[in-house]
Amino acid sequence: MLTYIIRRLLYAIPIILGVNVLTAALFFHINTPDDMARRMLGEKNVTLAAIENWKTEHGYDLPAFVNADASGTDMFTETVFFQKSAPLLWFDFGRSDRNNINIGLEIGNRMWPSLAVSIPIFIAGLTVEIFIAMMLAYWRGSVMDLAGVVLSVVIMSVSALFYIIAGQFVLGKVFKLFPISGYDTGIYSFKFLVLPVVIGVISSVGVGVRFYRTVFLEEMGRDYIRTARAKWLSEGAVLFKHGLKNAMIPVLTNVVVSIPFLFYGSLLMETFFAIPGLGSFTIDAIQSQDFAIVRSMVYLGSILYIVGLILTDISYTLFDPRIRLG
Repeated sequence: MLTYIIRRLLYAIPIILGVNVLTAALFFHINTPDDMARRMLGEKNVTLAAIENWKTEHGYDLPAFVNADASGTDMFTETVFFQKSAPLLWFDFGRSDRNNINIGLEIGNRMWPSLAVSIPIFIAGLTVEIFIAMMLAYWRGSVMDLAGVVLSVVIMSVSALFYIIAGQFVLGKVFKLFPISGYDTGIYSFKFLVLPVVIGVISSVGVGVRFYRTVFLEEMGRDYIRTARAKWLSEGAVLFKHGLKNAMIPVLTNVVVSIPFLFYGSLLMETFFAIPGLGSFTIDAIQSQDFAIVRSMVYLGSILYIVGLILTDISYTLFDPRIRLG
């Protein structure tokens, strides 16, 4: 197991490096350091001296990837890419290009509002989706099954923006049950989280139900299910005791990979409900073209994705003894 984890971590190094190179290349192609300086200083009446001074202060005065004026390893180390990307290896995210805030400290503060929204959506949504999917598989071929599939398709066909706007209008403006936007700390955050969580569960339930229903129906046609039925076990026991356990591999694939990204929260949900999480933090950085924050969030996302894949493979061995990691 340990050998497998080390090998996977070594495989992750070129992936992380490639993600950082691609992010920097795309960002500098669209938004050069001169453009960044003009945007941060103000579009009008910005002198060349002010632009050069800003680039020097923020470390963008060096070449992007290769320094032709240097020699040896300095050709690659005396560059914007190396100077900005190397500290990320020990999770030194540096400071924002826009307002000079500590990015690492800001991530630590904003992580908790994101988790406060995403974890309830994840747990409640997963519970509802698996339960409904198992019920539809239990009543497969019936009117209830057909109605559930049609409703799931309708739910997943509607944009998440519709649920957000409709939920804010109906539950927030008309019935005034919940605040439309804002956030508070501690137990006072509950009233601000109910509406985003309800909308998040409703908007995602269609995709989850269809996926898990397909997984359970596939398991219901296997030989061990027919053997269980031949032993005169009830259909509920066959489905819940045997089918659910053996369907855990695809369920884990879908669940465990999603867990690390709970730190990111929901981009749309945090933006529309004014929740100060990592999702809104990333959106604001993209809109203001703050490369320092964008680079940090992309790097953090790639790390979380790799961790999710490793956790998925490890969890396979816990639910299926036939799988062994070499």
